Amino acid sequence: MHQRFAQWGVFILLSLTWGSSFILMKIGLESFTSYQVASLRLVAAGIALLPFLPKALRQTPVSKLPVILLSGILGNGIPAFLFCLAETEIDSSLAGILNALTPLMALLSGIILFKSPFKKAQLTGIFVGLLGVVFLFTSKGINTNGHWYYAFLVILATISYGVNISIVHHQLKGFSSLQLGSIAMFFCAICTFPILWFSNFFPQFTQPNAPWRSLSAGIVLGVMGTGVAAVLFFLLIKRAGSMMASMVAYALPLVAVGWGLLAHESITWVQILSMGIILLGVYLVNRASRVPASTKLQEQAR
Repeated sequence: MHQRFAQWGVFILLSLTWGSSFILMKIGLESFTSYQVASLRLVAAGIALLPFLPKALRQTPVSKLPVILLSGILGNGIPAFLFCLAETEIDSSLAGILNALTPLMALLSGIILFKSPFKKAQLTGIFVGLLGVVFLFTSKGINTNGHWYYAFLVILATISYGVNISIVHHQLKGFSSLQLGSIAMFFCAICTFPILWFSNFFPQFTQPNAPWRSLSAGIVLGVMGTGVAAVLFFLLIKRAGSMMASMVAYALPLVAVGWGLLAHESITWVQILSMGIILLGVYLVNRASRVPASTKLQEQAR
């Protein structure tokens, strides 16, 4: 029972952390380019987890480093740039809906890449959750523009997320969340720092009207939305499995509604109903992913 509460605690904390990333990206984009916001995010995350890097490297076999680095690229590097670039041209609500494709991409990548077995109840939960996300955002209205094709960048990001979830679940199960997160984010920070250096990022802070607001948002986005979130995500995959971890994408709209409440926005009964549908989808997938104790004993007896 205690373990189940711990899993849901990590799930909620990760949802709050990641769910706040959308508004932080918007604030960062007020003064910086999409490439600068994404790079700042990854560099800040790498610095935040730097104290844990030496121990992580000592405990990690050299043969596993390429897999961890690949996980960092797929789970943080590529999506960071794709989401920032997409949000320069499409409505954030549309990006939120498409981000909910992550659980489906995780399930499909596990089946295709690792021949993972699946249950019909898992697919049912995924589509129920996705339906709730669609209801939630359509109740607020979706404003798109002529650059709708930028939405494909978000779809590519969800594919990247899905493949990473499968890789961590099948290849990196024996490693701690801090171990994986510190190594992966340090590598991403090293690769993206030159973008900040050569893109006229730092000279902006020698001007009278330096963009401190956007800088603060970018740093918080990196430390919390990427660094801490990466550790929590690895931890959730390890303790609760890849499917429940991927369902975090369905909880992000709940955080968006929370931001709306803080901004004194009205909440309709349709939005409340949508929240219930989303949580139902999370429950269905989580229940289908459980292995009964009798089944485990039978497998051990074999």
